Amino acid sequence: MKPATRLVKGNLPTKICQTCGRPFEYRKKWRNSWEEVKYCGEKCQRNKAKAAAAE
Repeated sequence: MKPATRLVKGNLPTKICQTCGRPFEYRKKWRNSWEEVKYCGEKCQRNKAKAAAAE
């Protein structure tokens, strides 16, 4: 029998976006690359250089 490693809605891992600083939850499309995900969405990923330069 498989251990209970299944992710359930309401109990998903979260991270803090490196651009906007807001928390975001795990998404199914990030299943294979969750460790590398740093941004909550495409907009924050596109604006990462602007945010880093402003700090």
